[in-house]
Amino acid sequence: MGPRCSAASCLLFLLLLGTSDFFQSYAVEVDVKDASNATCLYAKWMMRFLIKYETNSSDYKNTTLNLSSNVTHNGSVCGNDTEAALLAVQFGEGHSWSINFTKTNETYQGDFITFTYNTNDTAVFPDAKRKGPVTVVVKDTMRPVQLNNVFVCHNTDFFEAENVTQIFWNVTVQAFVQNGTIGKKESRCRADTPTSAPTVPPTVANVTTASTTTLSPAPTTAPKPVENPDTGNYSLKSGNTTCLLATVGLQLNVSQDKPLLININPKTTSADGTCGNTTATLKLNDGNSTLIGFTFVVKNASGSVQKFYLKEVNVTLLNRLNGSVISSADNNNFSKWDAYLGSSYMCRKEQTLEINEDLQIHTFNLWIQPFLVKANKFATAQECSLDDDSILIPIVVGAALAGLIAIIVVAYIIGRRKSYAGYQTL
Repeated sequence: MGPRCSAASCLLFLLLLGTSDFFQSYAVEVDVKDASNATCLYAKWMMRFLIKYETNSSDYKNTTLNLSSNVTHNGSVCGNDTEAALLAVQFGEGHSWSINFTKTNETYQGDFITFTYNTNDTAVFPDAKRKGPVTVVVKDTMRPVQLNNVFVCHNTDFFEAENVTQIFWNVTVQAFVQNGTIGKKESRCRADTPTSAPTVPPTVANVTTASTTTLSPAPTTAPKPVENPDTGNYSLKSGNTTCLLATVGLQLNVSQDKPLLININPKTTSADGTCGNTTATLKLNDGNSTLIGFTFVVKNASGSVQKFYLKEVNVTLLNRLNGSVISSADNNNFSKWDAYLGSSYMCRKEQTLEINEDLQIHTFNLWIQPFLVKANKFATAQECSLDDDSILIPIVVGAALAGLIAIIVVAYIIGRRKSYAGYQTL
């Protein structure tokens, strides 16, 4: 008899997230037993999915898929020295999720995550153009965990691929459990600190209020000026070849209850995305609840001449604790950062991308090349007009020359009049 997961050992319970009834999600706790009824794989976690899908009218909508109450766990496997362990759950109207674990003599770690969503679920995907199951596979970034240790991550983690963002939090998992006993020693994820706890709301990193108000005449210190963000270097590869290069400092301007300026920290930001001949997407995840996507496309400028430009930007701000969406915005009507195909675009000065009335992105020290990168280096850059100080030189020289000519003409006219007046007196 093979490994199994009995109904008594797989528990589901409803957890209310935050203070709003809109943010509800189910947590799942799975205790997989082997043939001797000993625990071989244990996991308890919460997750949510943000999915962008195409509608029948050929536009795109964003939707959120949560775990539902009718979760099953068929197909989970204990694993051994030669076979990977598998944690699998099924939920809702034809949706499923699984992760397999591999091991060495000393450690285990997650390998691949497979997520399948069914667009026939009209409650989640109304008016979806594509019907049926869609499968997304991503590589897990979980660090190796010592055997007999339990992996714990209270803070939010993200995986992005193919218009899907998978969000996880309050994760506890141990694969290849030995002797049926869950380990007492924890291996914590990078995002967790020794004081992290799932009941304490996280602070927003790199956030500065744009304005403050004092309610009493008590002495106060002046608000610290908001510094420009650090510049990050990002790249994408197609196989072993670099296909996209980006250097930029990013700052979000969020207008909610209070205006907030959020500097994106490049030291904690990872880059993902796709490269193509006519479309490229750069997705940035700051590891701290901010997801930013830039989409570039190629257009025919004139004749056989082609240019690329920024067409779409989407931003999602998430609660690090429970994965709930604080703010989400998308603008697919940009026509900025254009340059000839095969070159790069540069703008050192500050630029502003208005996503909607409540969200803007400020860019600094921008240098981008989304297509035809060669030798892992930027091609010759086309600079924005804000940077092109050389334009001022001919303008100043031209103005000076025009002024000089005007003075000469006026002097000549005055001189002629005086000469003519003198001639008449004679």
